[in-house]
Amino acid sequence: MSSLPWRKSSFSTGDAPNCVELAPDSVGNPHLRESDDPEVVISTTPAALRAFLRAAKAGELDRLGG
Repeated sequence: MSSLPWRKSSFSTGDAPNCVELAPDSVGNPHLRESDDPEVVISTTPAALRAFLRAAKAGELDRLGG
């Protein structure tokens, strides 16, 4: 996974290890990781990532579990 073309979030500041990184694999599936723990990678599908981002932007995840 370290050979993937990782891109940092535009909200990231400098080289601080506190940001989300995203990279597509050779078939276009997205992978996410936090820069402070780059060995832990979440793999998903484009459709699932779109649904997650849509829900997050809409505030649907603001009050999980409560």
